Amino acid sequence: MRIYWKLVRSMLSIDDIGVIYSGVVTAVNGVTLTVPDKGVVALLGANGSGKTTILRAITGLLRLHGGVITSGSVSFDGKRIDRLDPTAIRRLGIAQVLEGRRLFSELTVDENLRAGAIASRDRAASQQAYDRVMDLFPVLRGRRHSLAGYLSGGEQQMVAIGRGLMASPRLLLLDEPSLGLSPFMVRQIRDIVAEISSTGTSVLLVEQNAQMALSVAAHGYVLEIGRVTLDAPAADLLREESVREFYLGIHRSQDMNFASLRSERPERKWTL
Repeated sequence: MRIYWKLVRSMLSIDDIGVIYSGVVTAVNGVTLTVPDKGVVALLGANGSGKTTILRAITGLLRLHGGVITSGSVSFDGKRIDRLDPTAIRRLGIAQVLEGRRLFSELTVDENLRAGAIASRDRAASQQAYDRVMDLFPVLRGRRHSLAGYLSGGEQQMVAIGRGLMASPRLLLLDEPSLGLSPFMVRQIRDIVAEISSTGTSVLLVEQNAQMALSVAAHGYVLEIGRVTLDAPAADLLREESVREFYLGIHRSQDMNFASLRSERPERKWTL
């Protein structure tokens, strides 16, 4: 772990966790990662590398899928949460946007968004969260009464992220938000993630699109077969050609000009 990264206040800390399914299948083995307060961290890896398992370990959903944490711990804002149930974890301020959007297709945009705040008893806070979502996604103002199933893929992803934000989370878990979207929409989602972080919400961005994720994240972790094989500042992972080709699958011909987006942000200096 980098020296600078240790000095940043952690919102989420995963410490050397191991996970097995059905008592025999090892899915994660000794993973350690940190998400700082009000920061964005990218968790990268191919299908089957353990990304979804780590999200389940954070949200308490492992047991529903036959998984068990066999070692290590998960802490949120200094409190251990890996022994809590999913409802208690959500109440602490953790929300997840699932892969594939998982909207209620026969409900309207408004109804989908309101479902994200169904557990809230504070109407004023819910309205404030709703207004924030509309500010982030102004296109949804004109789609409020449209059925979610008839929206474009990009608009559906906006609704899915907005629904997660309706709970006013302190930590937002985004699982493959760019999946199946056009390059233009990927850039929009990237900008939205940056905006969410700038307003004070920590983000763990789980992605296969490494270039997009690293352009907005401060730090990146690469998973291979349940282990972290790389752990470095995102800018370093983007610059290293051998890492780009052999670990992240990015070649020069695939560049989407995210580097120019990164350059718009203040340069950060870490000690390697």
